[in-house]
Amino acid sequence: MTAQGQNGRGAALIAGGKPIGIGLPWLARIWAGGFHKLLDRIDRGLASGAIHARLPDGTRRVLGGRAPGFEPVVELHDWRALVRLATGGSIGWYQAWEAGEWSSPDPVPLFALFMANAETLGGTARARGPWRMLARGLHWLHRNSKAGSRRNIHAHYDLGNDFYAQWLDPAMVYSSARFDSGALDLPAAQQAKLASIAERVSGAETVLEIGCGWGALAAHLAGQGAAVTAISLSDEQLDWARAQHHGTIDFRKQDYRDVSGQYDGIVSVEMVEAVGREYWGAYFDCLARNLKPGGRAAIQYIAIRDALFPAYAASADFIQAYVFPGGMLVSEAEFRLLAAQRGLDWTDQVDFPIDYAETLRIWRENFDAAVADGRLPAGFDQRFADLWRYYLMYCEGGFRGGGITVAQVTLVKG
Repeated sequence: MTAQGQNGRGAALIAGGKPIGIGLPWLARIWAGGFHKLLDRIDRGLASGAIHARLPDGTRRVLGGRAPGFEPVVELHDWRALVRLATGGSIGWYQAWEAGEWSSPDPVPLFALFMANAETLGGTARARGPWRMLARGLHWLHRNSKAGSRRNIHAHYDLGNDFYAQWLDPAMVYSSARFDSGALDLPAAQQAKLASIAERVSGAETVLEIGCGWGALAAHLAGQGAAVTAISLSDEQLDWARAQHHGTIDFRKQDYRDVSGQYDGIVSVEMVEAVGREYWGAYFDCLARNLKPGGRAAIQYIAIRDALFPAYAASADFIQAYVFPGGMLVSEAEFRLLAAQRGLDWTDQVDFPIDYAETLRIWRENFDAAVADGRLPAGFDQRFADLWRYYLMYCEGGFRGGGITVAQVTLVKG
């Protein structure tokens, strides 16, 4: 069976967090009368911004409103949505949205509001009790051993080149663009991002790319005269890359832990989020082992604010359950320590989170247009389309809310 499963393409992702939703009817009865207490906790936890809510009984309530911030409008159609939020956190909140228990004319500000107030909200919107244990257990089952990494990459990236081509830019770049360069559209901003990474390893004659995607960065570097070795675990991506960028680039299906060579430069764009915390050391070992003395590694990564990382790492969220099995955002503090322990100097860090929010907004507009025009490939049903749209909105809100950033850094081997 393929990663898409027997019931349509993307079925494996749709089923990702299903076990977290068990027991809802009896929980709803137990919770009856306690819904306003949860709303009170959310109200107290909103240090900035406000939620303008319409409740299932027809009444309206404003939560927060004590300081300027995001002000989403939320229609709560069924009290059970709050049960899901209180027990399953962001996984439960997605399941409530899928079930039609809440809606919003624009969910992005809601996700941004929750991220902006994540510290003061505490555990209000995180999984708890047995649901937290279930979420953590599911995440553990998707850990990134060598076999697990192949399964996890297959589940997400092998959804099909025909799928991704409908909403990515023509170069098929699936990572944050750089609009801070002055670029006015997504294709130009993605090319600016490729150039910004290439500049960090300028002059390198031999370059290793860890997680090459569809090959756009490898082709950019090869066009500047570098001998490029590019690795991935995605069959679909490698097929595309070899067909589109045939020539001197050595595209390999290979795990980063199996790479052995000496390179002037290493590039890796938003691959570390698929490594998993328990394998971060192995990732940095790969960098240190394969860089020549004086060599440089250009890394683009997504990090969650260090103050939020312990609670985030203790469970699993919507993204880990439904979209990126085995994924884990970076703790910058831990990454800096791991780099230093291996003699890699952390230099020239640049953050550009709003650029990612804009990238995600454009991807969503492209995706919505593809759905409306009937251009999604056969096999993707409406349930999957809704999941993917929610994912793009959820991530955009995270970057706009300030708790998540994307950054580039150069690591120099002493």
